[in-house]
Amino acid sequence: MKILIRLPNWLGDVVMSTAFVTSVKEIYPHALVDVIIKKDFYNIAKLISGLNTIHSFSKQEYKGLYGVYRFGKKLRSEQYDLFFNLPTSLSSVVMGWATAAKKRIGFKGEGGAALLTNAYTKPGNVHRADEYISLIERYTGKKITNRRVKLNIDEQGHLNKDTVLVNFNSEADSRRMPLVKSKAILNLLTNTFSNCTFTLIGAPKDRVFVDKVVDGATNIERIENLAGKTDLNDLIKLMTGFPVLLTTDSGPAHLANAIGVPVVVLFGAGDECNTAPYNKQNLSVIRYGRLPCEPCVKNTCKLYGTPKCMELLDELQIVNQLGQYLFSNSQSMS
Repeated sequence: MKILIRLPNWLGDVVMSTAFVTSVKEIYPHALVDVIIKKDFYNIAKLISGLNTIHSFSKQEYKGLYGVYRFGKKLRSEQYDLFFNLPTSLSSVVMGWATAAKKRIGFKGEGGAALLTNAYTKPGNVHRADEYISLIERYTGKKITNRRVKLNIDEQGHLNKDTVLVNFNSEADSRRMPLVKSKAILNLLTNTFSNCTFTLIGAPKDRVFVDKVVDGATNIERIENLAGKTDLNDLIKLMTGFPVLLTTDSGPAHLANAIGVPVVVLFGAGDECNTAPYNKQNLSVIRYGRLPCEPCVKNTCKLYGTPKCMELLDELQIVNQLGQYLFSNSQSMS
């Protein structure tokens, strides 16, 4: 049997979908499992166990619905038996239809359900990883009990037991830590943990923001700014050398969680019941939780302009949660 999976379009969702890939391999242990993934995340797919072929897709190269149709049609010679579509988008459904896979399974939504042979309504109030798994459970009628989000890392970074990795960025403005709050948290951390150094990360588009966070910071000699200086491969290797990641609701939160690095996640507009890192071990989730609008799950804050749910986060709670991981790490190293 040959199976093709269209993986999601966002970094965090790709990481969460690893539980689905494992579930497919559990139900079809002898099948060849291929995936389609955005070109930007090709190296992430290489860390997912059990895959046969990784087909990378670029919207710049295959533009519009006709482009995705052409891409899918190229794969017809593979003669896939099953196509699982994880993104809820018309373009991904068209891509799967163009492959001529015998069975095409996905969720209803955004049109294109008629191009699927098996279309299901998304389950409500479940974690995104469980949402994906529900697709194969409903198609096969089999229950998945072994659920884990995991990326397989071969190369470990240098262990830095007295360092903290920090990410204040997010794709959505409502999940990004406001500049003033970022500065306040960073100053409090460097003043509280006087023996620690702090490394800030970010994509190239985050560099200007992170530069502003670091500008004028106290204890600047113990702050390292790597924003825009690492690709995904570098970032994953870097993460393995840190005792803890302090981060917003973002892709790096899921990456760290999937490779076993302790994570403290600061939530704003996002719903942690749906998109928090999946593995509960070594995970702390912090939110303000007293605003009637939380969580709004919107990408921008329409009510306050800047996300008040992030601005009101308890800084001492952040320090205490971080300290638990740093103290635990120092004890285990001694």
